[in-house]
Amino acid sequence: MKAPKRRLQHVLEAQQFGNDPELLGEVFKLAQFFQKGGESDCMRGRILASLFYEPSTRTRLSFESAALRLGGGVIGTESAEQFSSVVKGESLPDTIRIISAYADVIALRHKDNNAAEDAARVATVPIINAGSGAHQHPTQALLDLYTIEQECGTFEGLTVAFVGDLKHGRTVRSLAYLLGKFPQRKIVFSSPVDLRIGKDIKDYLDERGVQYVETDILGTEVLQADVVYMTRMQTERHASTHNRDYSQFHLTGRVARSVRGAILHPLPRNSELDPVIDTRPNAAYFRQARNGLYVRMALLHILFA
Repeated sequence: MKAPKRRLQHVLEAQQFGNDPELLGEVFKLAQFFQKGGESDCMRGRILASLFYEPSTRTRLSFESAALRLGGGVIGTESAEQFSSVVKGESLPDTIRIISAYADVIALRHKDNNAAEDAARVATVPIINAGSGAHQHPTQALLDLYTIEQECGTFEGLTVAFVGDLKHGRTVRSLAYLLGKFPQRKIVFSSPVDLRIGKDIKDYLDERGVQYVETDILGTEVLQADVVYMTRMQTERHASTHNRDYSQFHLTGRVARSVRGAILHPLPRNSELDPVIDTRPNAAYFRQARNGLYVRMALLHILFA
Protein backbone atom coordinates (compact mmCIF):
# COMPACT_ATOMS: atom_id res chain seq x y z
CA MET A 1 0.00 0.00 0.00
CA LYS A 2 1.08 3.58 -0.54
CA ALA A 3 2.63 5.53 2.30
CA PRO A 4 0.22 8.05 3.87
CA LYS A 5 0.43 11.66 2.76
CA ARG A 6 0.97 13.04 6.22
CA ARG A 7 3.38 12.09 8.98
CA LEU A 8 3.26 12.65 12.72
CA GLN A 9 6.13 13.46 15.03
CA HIS A 10 4.26 12.62 18.24
CA VAL A 11 0.66 11.80 19.25
CA LEU A 12 0.06 13.93 22.33
CA GLU A 13 -3.49 15.28 22.31
CA ALA A 14 -6.80 15.02 20.50
CA GLN A 15 -6.38 18.57 19.23
CA GLN A 16 -3.83 17.39 16.67
CA PHE A 17 -6.55 15.54 14.81
CA GLY A 18 -9.41 17.94 15.41
CA ASN A 19 -7.29 20.70 13.89
CA ASP A 20 -6.38 18.61 10.84
CA PRO A 21 -9.40 16.90 9.22
CA GLU A 22 -7.18 15.51 6.45
CA LEU A 23 -5.01 13.73 9.00
CA LEU A 24 -8.10 12.45 10.82
CA GLY A 25 -9.47 11.11 7.54
CA GLU A 26 -6.16 9.37 6.85
CA VAL A 27 -6.27 7.64 10.24
CA PHE A 28 -9.83 6.40 9.65
CA LYS A 29 -9.06 5.28 6.10
CA LEU A 30 -6.12 3.23 7.32
CA ALA A 31 -8.09 1.84 10.28
CA GLN A 32 -10.75 0.61 7.89
CA PHE A 33 -8.05 -0.92 5.69
CA PHE A 34 -6.68 -2.90 8.64
CA GLN A 35 -10.15 -3.79 9.89
CA LYS A 36 -10.85 -5.41 6.51
CA GLY A 37 -7.72 -7.54 6.79
CA GLY A 38 -5.19 -5.25 5.10
CA GLU A 39 -1.55 -5.84 5.95
CA SER A 40 1.60 -3.74 6.35
CA ASP A 41 5.12 -4.52 7.53
CA CYS A 42 5.97 -0.87 8.26
CA MET A 43 7.40 -1.77 11.67
CA ARG A 44 9.66 -4.57 10.52
CA GLY A 45 12.96 -4.12 12.32
CA ARG A 46 11.43 -1.55 14.70
CA ILE A 47 10.48 -1.80 18.37
CA LEU A 48 7.56 -0.36 20.35
CA ALA A 49 8.20 0.34 24.04
CA SER A 50 5.00 0.24 26.09
CA LEU A 51 5.82 2.30 29.19
CA PHE A 52 2.82 2.19 31.50
CA TYR A 53 2.91 3.79 34.95
CA GLU A 54 -0.78 2.98 35.44
CA PRO A 55 -2.70 -0.28 34.90
CA SER A 56 -4.07 -1.00 31.45
CA THR A 57 -5.54 -3.87 29.49
CA ARG A 58 -7.04 -2.59 26.23
CA THR A 59 -4.65 0.27 25.51
CA ARG A 60 -1.41 -1.53 26.32
CA LEU A 61 -2.27 -4.85 24.68
CA SER A 62 -3.79 -3.24 21.58
CA PHE A 63 -0.64 -1.14 21.08
CA GLU A 64 1.52 -4.22 21.48
CA SER A 65 -0.70 -6.26 19.19
CA ALA A 66 -0.66 -3.44 16.62
CA ALA A 67 3.15 -3.35 16.59
CA LEU A 68 3.41 -7.13 16.26
CA ARG A 69 0.83 -7.26 13.46
CA LEU A 70 2.83 -4.59 11.61
CA GLY A 71 5.98 -6.72 11.81
CA GLY A 72 7.60 -5.03 14.80
CA GLY A 73 8.79 -6.07 18.23
CA VAL A 74 7.70 -5.02 21.71
CA ILE A 75 9.43 -4.24 25.00
CA GLY A 76 8.01 -2.61 28.09
CA THR A 77 6.48 -2.71 31.52
CA GLU A 78 2.90 -2.53 32.73
CA SER A 79 3.71 -1.22 36.22
CA ALA A 80 6.66 1.11 35.77
CA GLU A 81 6.28 2.67 39.22
CA GLN A 82 6.92 -0.74 40.82
CA PHE A 83 9.10 -2.52 38.27
CA SER A 84 11.51 0.05 36.85
CA SER A 85 14.18 2.45 38.06
CA VAL A 86 11.40 4.82 39.15
CA VAL A 87 11.61 2.86 42.41
CA LYS A 88 15.20 4.13 42.71
CA GLY A 89 14.16 7.73 42.07
CA GLU A 90 14.70 8.00 38.32
CA SER A 91 12.84 10.91 36.74
CA LEU A 92 10.50 10.55 33.78
CA PRO A 93 12.79 12.59 31.47
CA ASP A 94 15.75 10.34 32.28
CA THR A 95 13.64 7.22 31.73
CA ILE A 96 12.49 8.54 28.35
CA ARG A 97 16.06 9.39 27.31
CA ILE A 98 17.14 5.83 28.09
CA ILE A 99 14.23 4.08 26.42
CA SER A 100 14.64 6.29 23.33
CA ALA A 101 17.95 4.48 22.83
CA TYR A 102 16.27 1.06 22.97
CA ALA A 103 13.02 1.56 21.01
CA ASP A 104 11.71 3.35 17.94
CA VAL A 105 8.45 4.58 19.48
CA ILE A 106 7.17 4.87 23.06
CA ALA A 107 3.53 4.44 24.11
CA LEU A 108 3.37 6.22 27.47
CA ARG A 109 0.68 6.10 30.16
CA HIS A 110 1.26 8.21 33.25
CA LYS A 111 -0.66 9.63 36.20
CA ASP A 112 0.53 13.19 35.52
CA ASN A 113 -1.53 15.37 33.18
CA ASN A 114 1.49 16.77 31.33
CA ALA A 115 3.61 13.62 31.19
CA ALA A 116 3.34 13.08 27.42
CA GLU A 117 4.39 16.65 26.63
CA ASP A 118 7.27 16.42 29.11
CA ALA A 119 8.39 13.15 27.53
CA ALA A 120 8.20 14.55 23.99
CA ARG A 121 10.55 17.39 24.92
CA VAL A 122 13.43 14.99 25.62
CA ALA A 123 12.60 11.95 23.46
CA THR A 124 14.49 11.19 20.27
CA VAL A 125 11.70 8.87 19.07
CA PRO A 126 7.92 9.41 18.71
CA ILE A 127 5.88 9.57 21.92
CA ILE A 128 2.29 8.34 21.83
CA ASN A 129 0.15 9.50 24.71
CA ALA A 130 -1.61 6.38 25.98
CA GLY A 131 -3.38 8.28 28.74
CA SER A 132 -2.14 11.18 30.88
CA GLY A 133 -3.77 11.66 34.27
CA ALA A 134 -7.29 13.03 34.03
CA HIS A 135 -6.32 15.20 31.07
CA GLN A 136 -5.95 13.45 27.70
CA HIS A 137 -6.30 10.08 26.00
CA PRO A 138 -6.05 10.94 22.29
CA THR A 139 -5.92 7.44 20.84
CA GLN A 140 -9.05 6.51 22.81
CA ALA A 141 -10.80 9.60 21.42
CA LEU A 142 -9.84 8.55 17.90
CA LEU A 143 -11.16 5.02 18.30
CA ASP A 144 -14.31 6.39 19.94
CA LEU A 145 -14.93 8.74 17.03
CA TYR A 146 -14.18 5.94 14.56
CA THR A 147 -16.69 3.71 16.37
CA ILE A 148 -19.35 6.42 16.35
CA GLU A 149 -18.91 6.80 12.59
CA GLN A 150 -19.25 3.05 12.12
CA GLU A 151 -22.27 2.72 14.37
CA CYS A 152 -24.11 5.87 13.23
CA GLY A 153 -22.81 6.32 9.70
CA THR A 154 -21.36 9.72 10.63
CA PHE A 155 -19.83 11.58 13.56
CA GLU A 156 -21.49 14.89 12.64
CA GLY A 157 -24.95 16.23 13.43
CA LEU A 158 -25.49 13.89 16.36
CA THR A 159 -26.70 14.14 19.92
CA VAL A 160 -24.06 12.52 22.13
CA ALA A 161 -24.63 11.92 25.84
CA PHE A 162 -21.79 11.39 28.33
CA VAL A 163 -22.74 9.74 31.62
CA GLY A 164 -20.83 9.27 34.88
CA ASP A 165 -17.68 10.79 36.33
CA LEU A 166 -17.02 13.50 33.77
CA LYS A 167 -14.67 15.51 35.96
CA HIS A 168 -11.90 12.91 36.10
CA GLY A 169 -12.56 11.01 32.87
CA ARG A 170 -9.81 11.75 30.32
CA THR A 171 -11.66 9.80 27.63
CA VAL A 172 -14.66 12.12 27.89
CA ARG A 173 -12.49 15.25 27.76
CA SER A 174 -10.64 14.09 24.64
CA LEU A 175 -13.75 12.91 22.79
CA ALA A 176 -15.78 16.02 23.69
CA TYR A 177 -12.98 18.11 22.25
CA LEU A 178 -12.97 16.16 18.98
CA LEU A 179 -16.76 16.24 18.69
CA GLY A 180 -16.70 19.99 19.19
CA LYS A 181 -14.63 20.38 16.02
CA PHE A 182 -17.54 19.14 13.92
CA PRO A 183 -21.20 20.20 13.68
CA GLN A 184 -23.29 18.47 16.34
CA ARG A 185 -26.93 18.74 17.32
CA LYS A 186 -26.19 18.64 21.02
CA ILE A 187 -23.91 17.20 23.69
CA VAL A 188 -25.51 16.07 26.96
CA PHE A 189 -23.37 15.84 30.11
CA SER A 190 -25.11 13.67 32.71
CA SER A 191 -23.25 13.41 36.03
CA PRO A 192 -23.38 14.11 39.75
CA VAL A 193 -23.09 17.84 40.37
CA ASP A 194 -19.62 17.49 41.91
CA LEU A 195 -18.34 15.38 39.00
CA ARG A 196 -19.31 17.62 36.08
CA ILE A 197 -17.16 18.17 33.00
CA GLY A 198 -14.45 20.80 33.41
CA LYS A 199 -15.04 24.48 32.70
CA ASP A 200 -12.31 24.46 30.05
CA ILE A 201 -14.25 21.98 27.92
CA LYS A 202 -17.49 23.94 28.34
CA ASP A 203 -15.71 27.17 27.43
CA TYR A 204 -14.29 25.46 24.35
CA LEU A 205 -17.75 24.24 23.28
CA ASP A 206 -19.14 27.74 23.84
CA GLU A 207 -16.43 29.19 21.60
CA ARG A 208 -17.30 26.67 18.91
CA GLY A 209 -21.03 27.35 19.19
CA VAL A 210 -21.76 23.74 20.18
CA GLN A 211 -24.99 23.36 22.11
CA TYR A 212 -24.67 21.37 25.33
CA VAL A 213 -26.72 20.76 28.44
CA GLU A 214 -25.82 19.51 31.91
CA THR A 215 -28.12 17.28 33.91
CA ASP A 216 -27.85 15.36 37.16
CA ILE A 217 -30.24 12.61 36.08
CA LEU A 218 -30.14 9.82 33.53
CA GLY A 219 -33.26 11.06 31.80
CA THR A 220 -34.91 11.39 28.41
CA GLU A 221 -32.21 13.61 26.91
CA VAL A 222 -29.70 10.83 27.54
CA LEU A 223 -31.89 7.91 26.52
CA GLN A 224 -32.92 9.52 23.22
CA ALA A 225 -29.37 10.47 22.18
CA ASP A 226 -27.72 9.00 19.10
CA VAL A 227 -24.81 7.87 21.28
CA VAL A 228 -24.80 7.13 25.01
CA TYR A 229 -21.22 7.12 26.29
CA MET A 230 -21.10 5.49 29.72
CA THR A 231 -18.15 5.87 32.09
CA ARG A 232 -17.18 4.44 35.45
CA MET A 233 -16.44 6.40 38.59
CA GLN A 234 -12.71 7.20 38.66
CA THR A 235 -12.20 6.11 42.27
CA GLU A 236 -8.43 5.99 41.81
CA ARG A 237 -8.38 9.74 41.09
CA HIS A 238 -10.75 11.05 43.73
CA ALA A 239 -11.29 9.59 47.17
CA SER A 240 -14.71 11.22 47.53
CA THR A 241 -16.18 8.79 44.98
CA HIS A 242 -15.61 5.82 47.30
CA ASN A 243 -18.62 4.33 49.05
CA ARG A 244 -21.13 6.68 47.45
CA ASP A 245 -24.33 5.66 45.76
CA TYR A 246 -24.24 6.53 42.05
CA SER A 247 -26.91 4.05 41.04
CA GLN A 248 -28.98 6.82 39.42
CA PHE A 249 -26.28 6.91 36.72
CA HIS A 250 -26.27 3.15 36.10
CA LEU A 251 -27.55 1.79 32.83
CA THR A 252 -29.59 -1.26 33.79
CA GLY A 253 -31.13 -3.76 31.44
CA ARG A 254 -34.55 -2.20 32.01
CA VAL A 255 -33.36 1.34 31.33
CA ALA A 256 -31.32 0.24 28.31
CA ARG A 257 -34.51 -0.85 26.55
CA SER A 258 -35.28 2.87 26.17
CA VAL A 259 -31.90 3.68 24.61
CA ARG A 260 -32.30 4.04 20.84
CA GLY A 261 -28.69 4.97 20.02
CA ALA A 262 -25.33 3.24 20.23
CA ILE A 263 -24.08 2.44 23.74
CA LEU A 264 -20.36 3.04 24.19
CA HIS A 265 -18.02 2.63 27.16
CA PRO A 266 -14.22 2.97 27.21
CA LEU A 267 -14.02 0.08 29.71
CA PRO A 268 -13.29 -1.33 32.21
CA ARG A 269 -16.82 -1.20 33.53
CA ASN A 270 -18.18 -1.59 37.02
CA SER A 271 -21.81 -1.59 38.08
CA GLU A 272 -22.71 1.37 35.84
CA LEU A 273 -23.24 -0.93 32.83
CA ASP A 274 -25.27 -4.09 33.36
CA PRO A 275 -23.79 -7.16 31.55
CA VAL A 276 -27.31 -8.13 30.51
CA ILE A 277 -27.06 -5.31 27.95
CA ASP A 278 -24.14 -7.00 26.16
CA THR A 279 -26.34 -8.93 23.74
CA ARG A 280 -28.33 -5.91 22.61
CA PRO A 281 -27.59 -4.89 18.98
CA ASN A 282 -26.78 -1.32 20.02
CA ALA A 283 -24.26 -2.40 22.67
CA ALA A 284 -21.13 -1.27 20.82
CA TYR A 285 -18.49 -1.22 23.57
CA PHE A 286 -16.79 -4.49 22.66
CA ARG A 287 -16.70 -3.44 19.00
CA GLN A 288 -15.34 -0.14 20.27
CA ALA A 289 -12.51 -1.91 22.12
CA ARG A 290 -11.67 -3.99 19.04
CA ASN A 291 -11.50 -0.82 16.95
CA GLY A 292 -8.66 0.34 19.19
CA LEU A 293 -6.38 -2.18 17.50
CA TYR A 294 -7.13 -0.87 14.01
CA VAL A 295 -6.80 2.80 14.96
CA ARG A 296 -3.47 2.19 16.71
CA MET A 297 -2.22 0.21 13.74
CA ALA A 298 -3.17 3.19 11.59
CA LEU A 299 -1.23 5.61 13.79
CA LEU A 300 1.88 3.43 13.78
CA HIS A 301 1.61 3.09 10.02
CA ILE A 302 1.49 6.88 9.63
CA LEU A 303 4.53 7.22 11.91
CA PHE A 304 6.65 4.62 10.09
CA ALA A 305 5.40 3.94 6.56
